[in-house]
Amino acid sequence: MTKKKKNSSLNIADKNFKKLSIQVSLNGLSFCVADTVSQKILISDRVDFSDEKNPMEIKNELENLFQQHDIEEMQFDEVVVVHRNTLFGLVPKSLFQSDNLNEYLKFNTKVLATDVLAFDEVENHDLVNVYVPYVNINNYIYDLFGEFNFMHNGTVLLQSLMNNQSQSLETTCFAHVNKNQLDITVLNQRKLLLYNSFKYYTKEDFAYYLLFVIEQLELDPKTVTVKLFGAIEEDDDIYQLCYNYIQNISIFAPSTPQLIKLGEPTASSLDFTLINTI
Repeated sequence: MTKKKKNSSLNIADKNFKKLSIQVSLNGLSFCVADTVSQKILISDRVDFSDEKNPMEIKNELENLFQQHDIEEMQFDEVVVVHRNTLFGLVPKSLFQSDNLNEYLKFNTKVLATDVLAFDEVENHDLVNVYVPYVNINNYIYDLFGEFNFMHNGTVLLQSLMNNQSQSLETTCFAHVNKNQLDITVLNQRKLLLYNSFKYYTKEDFAYYLLFVIEQLELDPKTVTVKLFGAIEEDDDIYQLCYNYIQNISIFAPSTPQLIKLGEPTASSLDFTLINTI
């Protein structure tokens, strides 16, 4: 049965060149609708949860969010879903075998017998990201729009940072900050030294994980370059605490697609990985 589509107030029912990007996590949701030709974001919204929810609850939250904007009634040329969680593992492409996905995760991730595993190839790099997607979200999106693409937020993050990193000789630690999740990427001349994700609940947790990574890579907190981006500002308690231990730390504004936003909220309020799927 095909769902009948209706025109929206923004006149974007015509699917040509319209792309829907969605990010889902247990801590929040966000989405945007973009015109990929004119490079305009037509609609965007996000919701942060005060408490972590389970996958069934986030599916209901996403459905409510879509209904607020009539997203279920629209048509799109392309749909992308980004799954943000800490249930992943990186594998060198030369060692990767698609029939061994569980083997790559079982030692560092709690994988249930009912979990369906997936993987992304990190474009232009010899890496494969194996992860646990939210299957009920994928099923919901498929029922609405048919075929679509999905990936892990770490894949988007790595591709964006590694492809835009200069040939600087210095080692740089990038810390992407989200609600209760910290993604750390350490690069040297576009070579990946480390990528890992941590759940944190206090500013002390955050500082501990950041300093732990620096120590494990035998970097000097007095000299290493640390760049924070995402949901953080210089006047945040987290930044102020980290600044006490790391001398060369700053807020980073990574390059993103040049999108002109119509309406509120502005494109800058959208997550870095969501913007980079457009």
